[in-house]
Amino acid sequence: MRLLLVEDDAMIGESIRKGMQQDGFALDWVQDGRAAELALEANPYDTLLLDLGLPRKDGLEVLASLRRRGNPIPVLILTARDAVADRVRGLDAGADDYLVKPFDLDELAARVRALLRRKSGRADPIVRVGNLIVNPATHEVSLDGKSIALSAREFGLLHALVERPGAVLSRAQLEEKLYGWGQEVESNTVEVYIHSLRRKLGADLIRNVRGVGYMVPKQA
Repeated sequence: MRLLLVEDDAMIGESIRKGMQQDGFALDWVQDGRAAELALEANPYDTLLLDLGLPRKDGLEVLASLRRRGNPIPVLILTARDAVADRVRGLDAGADDYLVKPFDLDELAARVRALLRRKSGRADPIVRVGNLIVNPATHEVSLDGKSIALSAREFGLLHALVERPGAVLSRAQLEEKLYGWGQEVESNTVEVYIHSLRRKLGADLIRNVRGVGYMVPKQA
């Protein structure tokens, strides 16, 4: 899943970037409000991690503009502003969640996973498609009760597909979910991971919709 972090503090931003990437997320990072708007216009993100006290354009202004344009992306505010009135303003401006600095990176990752569940319409933290079980928190996968070992990128691709069973994702869409800025993507990367997942999980789990992309059927 691909996230956009908007944070002007270099030390905090680098810590979040490393932590979220280690947890399996692709993450792009910008350091001011205007750069955030440009990134959001150019890229499809799954969640926005938004500081409030930003150069060039305040975080609340970025959020309000985002919602006026009808962008439904889940937004998690990350800020040192801990007064109740600040939290109320952030949530009423369209944020989905609010986390006060300093915070634990494990809690941040858990809150992002919760936002992604709501976005996909799930309440259960475990993704179940037929006999396939995927746990986004632990990166554990099992099929017919048997544990399956996957690499981080294999898990990321599978997670993107099972989040929306029955939906077809193009190769470009899958690449966008797996890689952030500056990460090199080979031309056949998605095909290689698809081949590996089929070998481990069965040839029929991931379907190829010719000329469009890939999907996991609703009842795998």
